[in-house]
Amino acid sequence: MIIFRDRMARGTTRTEWLESRHTFSFGEYRDPQHMGFRSLRVVNEDRVVPGAGFPMHGHKDMEIISYVLEGTLEHKDSLGHGTRIISGDVQRMSAGSGIMHSEFNPSTTEPVHFLQIWITPDRVGLVPSYEQKTFPVEQRSGRLRLVAAPDGAQGAVTVHQAARLFVGSLRAGETVRHASEPGRGIWLQVARGIVALNGTQMREGDGAAAENETSISVEADTDSEVLLFELG
Repeated sequence: MIIFRDRMARGTTRTEWLESRHTFSFGEYRDPQHMGFRSLRVVNEDRVVPGAGFPMHGHKDMEIISYVLEGTLEHKDSLGHGTRIISGDVQRMSAGSGIMHSEFNPSTTEPVHFLQIWITPDRVGLVPSYEQKTFPVEQRSGRLRLVAAPDGAQGAVTVHQAARLFVGSLRAGETVRHASEPGRGIWLQVARGIVALNGTQMREGDGAAAENETSISVEADTDSEVLLFELG
């Protein structure tokens, strides 16, 4: 069974410096029918204007992944990390027992467009930690590249949950297929372009939950980028 989440039905936050679209309930957007999917709790599509960003604030007991689509995101945290994240980078921050961080657009001219993803960890009170890795486009072109996994397999960042995240960059006409183990669920998020999931068209910002599907196929109608979560 596949249930689609239309991009136009998402919640929205708009300020002078931020436009955020919420696939699931987040902040002041509350929707009891969309509180997440399995351990996937948040998928926010954020656009931040030049020279602005999220000031230092705290989190606990959450695996937070940032995936930049366009522009540059500058990260600072209470562990002493100060990094910049660009397209192709995956940042994982385990908030654990508590962490403070900020995310900022350092450009004076270009906005930053990124996905903020939260996954509920398999246990509370973890020691806070940070990890960032680069996955060049050639590693994910025409295929699903594993970028986050509980054991850091294939050079992925490590998440503390039975969840795996794949990223695929597809040219128009390309198809990728994914087979999942029994009992696991799949969430597909379209980051760019137009694709067909098992024959049903999806556009940038659309999501879909697949339960009890032994395999799915994703065909790109246009040049596209997708994120596929396999969740226990």
